[in-house]
Amino acid sequence: MGWISKIAKSADLASGMMDRLGSELMEDLMRNPETSTHRLAGVVFRCAGCSDQDGCAKLQAENAHLDHAPSYCRNKGLLERRARA
Repeated sequence: MGWISKIAKSADLASGMMDRLGSELMEDLMRNPETSTHRLAGVVFRCAGCSDQDGCAKLQAENAHLDHAPSYCRNKGLLERRARA
C-alpha cells in the first residue's frame, strides 16, 4: 500500500472510530479548523502507525456503536475523553 493510500485509509478508520464512540473530536476540529488541523493530522498519523488496521476495519464493519476503542488503538485515550456522555 502506498503512503497516500495508507493515510487515506487511516483517516477513514479514525473518522469511523470517532463516529462509533460518539466522539465530539471531529465536531471540535470542524468548528476550529485553523487551530485544529495539526490535531487531526496527529490522530490520522497515530492511526497510520497502528499494528491492526485490518482488525479495526473489521470491528467497525461489525459494530455501528462502540463503548470503548480497542486496546490497541493509538488514539484510545483521546477519543474516549472526547466521547459524548
